[in-house]
Amino acid sequence: MFSLTGKTTALFERIPGDLIAIIARIGIATTFLRSGLLKLDGWSSGNTLALFTYEYKLPVIPPEIAAYMATAAELSMPVLILAGFLTRFAALVLLGMTLAIEIFVYPNAFDTHGVWAVSLLYLMKYGAGVLSLDNFIPSLRSCIQQNVNAA
Repeated sequence: MFSLTGKTTALFERIPGDLIAIIARIGIATTFLRSGLLKLDGWSSGNTLALFTYEYKLPVIPPEIAAYMATAAELSMPVLILAGFLTRFAALVLLGMTLAIEIFVYPNAFDTHGVWAVSLLYLMKYGAGVLSLDNFIPSLRSCIQQNVNAA
């Protein structure tokens, strides 16, 4: 029995972190991007501002400013995460937004927000993985620097 669990655990430990990172990136980015697109679509009808005025009711931040900030974050940060560019920063921004949503807007939705937080924390800790601009740009910079030094 212990042999089976040991072998299974060893198999699980071989799951590549880069695979987890790309799944986390796609999953969390699509979640926030869809929300941002809905907010963008709701600007012309007034629905977005109404949501922030009557339902979301964030403390301190006026609804108009909160609506603009949330929409901008939900449209820009997922693009950065999908590209794997400034991934840790973008994940931090969305984690802050997730915490604000959990604390001030939907405090009984930890089951959803907890899943978002895990993906974002993973990306903050381990980065975007090998299939990312974050990984490619330092290599490119190093290559350019070597060529400059060789010249």
